[in-house]
Amino acid sequence: MAHGPLYRVGFRRRREGKTDYRRRLGLLKSGETRVVVRTTNSNVIVQFVNYDETGDQVVASAEARELKEMGFTGANNTPSAYLTGLLGAKRAKEAGVGNGVLDIGRANPHKGGVLFGALKGVIDGGVEVPAGDVFPDEGRLRAEHLKEKAAAFAASYEKIVGKPLPPKAEKPKGKGKPAQGAPAKGGAPPQKGGAAPKQEKPAKEKKAKTDEPAGSSSRGGQ
Repeated sequence: MAHGPLYRVGFRRRREGKTDYRRRLGLLKSGETRVVVRTTNSNVIVQFVNYDETGDQVVASAEARELKEMGFTGANNTPSAYLTGLLGAKRAKEAGVGNGVLDIGRANPHKGGVLFGALKGVIDGGVEVPAGDVFPDEGRLRAEHLKEKAAAFAASYEKIVGKPLPPKAEKPKGKGKPAQGAPAKGGAPPQKGGAAPKQEKPAKEKKAKTDEPAGSSSRGGQ
């Protein structure tokens, strides 16, 4: 361990790998409520936290373990994270929270992960949080890959939101046909009433013949 008059012991939570203070400072500067999402081996936790000099104030929270009372089991997967986000957003709205910024701590995010499943639930619950194209597939959010739990998911959704689960949005099928008159690949656009006329190749230029007979040449000075 280093010693000396200029040595300073780092913050305990930094030494323990629990808090990235530089990232936390950036979130606090936004002035928005932090949507704190944490996962464990058996739980997903969503909290809405406001900064205070005396200590962070938790405005609303929800845990995936609460979903068991609503009939949905499995506390650490994508569908449970989504429902937890919905439940947390509902309580946050009741507490007057309308906007927030995502706080995932020191977790390594990846597109379509459980963390972003919870964020999708928060946004669908009515709390505006900036996010890009990072959410899981809609089918995974609805537990379609867990066929035996799809019905329980729909029932839990209805208990949280107060209305039935809406039908799944249909994806557009393929690309549309090219517009009439659009040029085909590698050619000119077809004309109305028939195929495009063939372009004639320019005739090769004939070499000009000289009027002088072969072998005759003029030399200067003769």
